[in-house]
Amino acid sequence: MPPPTNVAEFLDLLRRSQLVAETRLDAVLQRHRQNGTLPQQIDPLANLLIREGLLTYFQARQLKLGRYKRFTIAGKYKLLELIGVGGMGAVYLCEHVLMHRLVALKVLPLEKLTDPSHEERFYREARAVAALDHPNIVRAYDIDRYEQLHFLVMEYVDGTSLQEIVSRYVLEKRWFDPIRAAHYIAQAALGLQHGHELGMVHRDIKPGNLLLDRHGVIKVLDMGLARFFNKQQDCVTEKYDDKCVLGTADYLAPEQAVSNIVDIRADIYALGCTFYFLLTGQSPFPEGTVAAKLVAHQTRQPQPVESFRKDVPPDMLKVLRVMMAKNPADRFQQPIEVAEALAEWAQQRIDPPPASEMPVHCPLVRALATPPTTSSTPLARLLFNHFGRSVRAHSQQTTATVQLASTACSSSMVTLNPAKGVTDSSGREIGISLGLGSTTQTSIAPTLPINSPDPFIGIIPQQNMKFSPYCSSTCVMWLLLAAILALIIAAVIAAFFLGRLYTK
Repeated sequence: MPPPTNVAEFLDLLRRSQLVAETRLDAVLQRHRQNGTLPQQIDPLANLLIREGLLTYFQARQLKLGRYKRFTIAGKYKLLELIGVGGMGAVYLCEHVLMHRLVALKVLPLEKLTDPSHEERFYREARAVAALDHPNIVRAYDIDRYEQLHFLVMEYVDGTSLQEIVSRYVLEKRWFDPIRAAHYIAQAALGLQHGHELGMVHRDIKPGNLLLDRHGVIKVLDMGLARFFNKQQDCVTEKYDDKCVLGTADYLAPEQAVSNIVDIRADIYALGCTFYFLLTGQSPFPEGTVAAKLVAHQTRQPQPVESFRKDVPPDMLKVLRVMMAKNPADRFQQPIEVAEALAEWAQQRIDPPPASEMPVHCPLVRALATPPTTSSTPLARLLFNHFGRSVRAHSQQTTATVQLASTACSSSMVTLNPAKGVTDSSGREIGISLGLGSTTQTSIAPTLPINSPDPFIGIIPQQNMKFSPYCSSTCVMWLLLAAILALIIAAVIAAFFLGRLYTK
């Protein structure tokens, strides 16, 4: 349809889009009519509906362009905002209309379907992300197809990429804090370690693929270039990408520029280049063509960080140089080694990211991102309260990655220490050790397990607890039934033996 020319046409499009319930829209319009504050122009009216929490910025723009269809995908995902557009598709912020939670939808462009490699790589990305379950990796919830649209439903990260954050620092002529940089690179290394343990290489680590949320947690994004080594049948890369260099030239490992067969050490190099970007505000080789950058990664050393700034600890620069070694054998061999090497600085306390670094949402998205919390009785208490079972804290045998996520959500003061494990802001040790063991996240049950040295606590009531009358009478009844049954069995056995004696 053509764009609306007046308020009446705009409201007609809004009603036809079914983005807002009729009763709610009428109530808002009626209130502003009575107050004399209802705008008579399209732009002020759209801004009013955004402030009232009825529309998002993206929805208002689409309606002003005359577009009122396809705001809902597959009947359950309502489009809220356009997050970004990349080579492998557009990413939208959506609301799950049934569960009322925010998700990110990555949609494969229709023109990409003409090339079989794009569709197969898109579904390979879904399989790769679905195998991952780690607090430092963006999770995948679903993959679906609606008409001609192919899309991946992912966890929505309420935050900003390190690329955007550091770029603002560059514009403001400020340096990014090296301690914060060490924290974020260490977290990304833990996420990569999880993927490495599943036989996966990311192949496109860069600042734009590391998202920082409001709690200070780093999430590794965009597994579209990841590749399995332990699945021979997943050979899309070999079929279609045998002559292609997959990755970003500014952060590409030397060996990745000449071969598409790389291992996790290529990700460690790219993570080192990202570390360099955080410390200097530019990529290692910012000048020249793509070909010149690829050659530079193989033959040249980047400009020393010390020439940009003097406040980066020398030992931190040593870690950076090992990560960016030209020879893969000279680098850290696993991402967990990077986290261990940065533990000296990652154990220092930092604040959550300032609000100025985080995205600004419209009222509708803010309401969905921060739903009201209500207290409720824990499920375990409802199930076991009659037997005196108590709900206790989660066992401290949880792995490092789970504790990193849970602690970071409550406070950003999470510290990494290879000798002592992980400690929170109060100094309490979180029982893990950052060795070369698994970082795979353990599953957390909705009802927390009993953490007690006595295996009978929680089954037999403690002395200070009382049975309810119903529980006591039930036990007595079962004891009586058991006694009667025992007497009957004894009588049958006695009758059997007496009968045999009588026949003899």
